[in-house]
Amino acid sequence: MEASGGEQGGEDEAEKEAVRRRDGTMERNKEHYYVSLYELAAALNSARAPETVLRSMVEGIAKAMGAKGCSLMLLSPDKKVLLHTVAYGLSDWYVRKGPVSADKSISEALAGKAVAIFDATSDGRIQYREQAKREGIASILSVPMMLRGEIIGVMRVYTAEPYSFTTDDIYFAGAVANLGAIALENVRLHQAVQKDYESLRQEMLQWRAALGHEWMLGESTTPSEE
Repeated sequence: MEASGGEQGGEDEAEKEAVRRRDGTMERNKEHYYVSLYELAAALNSARAPETVLRSMVEGIAKAMGAKGCSLMLLSPDKKVLLHTVAYGLSDWYVRKGPVSADKSISEALAGKAVAIFDATSDGRIQYREQAKREGIASILSVPMMLRGEIIGVMRVYTAEPYSFTTDDIYFAGAVANLGAIALENVRLHQAVQKDYESLRQEMLQWRAALGHEWMLGESTTPSEE
């Protein structure tokens, strides 16, 4: 009986140790995500070229989550197709596999929900299941990109091994996706300002040229003799 009790006590201790290790890993993951989120926010707020900023974002997410790859897809103007804007860790063949239908490819994400797909090769919510298998994609996390309450696209994380995404994974990916949406808006505003500035600069040059032309005409006028 004592031996049995000892065995039971040993099993309980083993379970407690497993829980302690799991909790410790989760805490480390949270700390890792905090650091990664800070670094990604700094990158998105930098003065680098827009394409470089977005590429650093998808690369940073994939590396922070230990994933195979990551992609950012924006909705077309008619909101029927998702357009690959930038990707990391995916082949050109996979990115260009065909049009990604908004209502056939993890459509729940466009309703504002984060969607985790454990088996991308068999789940009916995946539009290109065979292509995912050929690409070596096992699991997919799709999170909406929201800007001012409007969904403008999705960000997807791809793993090479079957993986059950955790709450921390989803929160981290969602936070970065929304930061990415803000970064895209900033790029658009910056381009608009640049365009307005260029138009103003051209107008100023034309105005100065007109003034110079008038001044030259005035200088060339010879006073009449009395």
